[in-house]
Amino acid sequence: MSGLQRTALTILIIGGINWGLVGLFEYDVIGAIFGGQGSAISRILYGIVGLSALYCLTILFKPSEEFGKVPEHE
Repeated sequence: MSGLQRTALTILIIGGINWGLVGLFEYDVIGAIFGGQGSAISRILYGIVGLSALYCLTILFKPSEEFGKVPEHE
């Protein structure tokens, strides 16, 4: 897995946790930190999470043998 894929996956996980908090407790961490859901910074961060999700689709459709490789130990 490349560094870009790991970064996108990390951002996606953070966004998923945020949406989990919204769903369970009606608390938006991003909105609380950056001035509400309508602030420019919050909207940019939501957009980055969305772009990360789209990019992570490439991970979903990669051939499975790439993920099944076992590193060789010397």
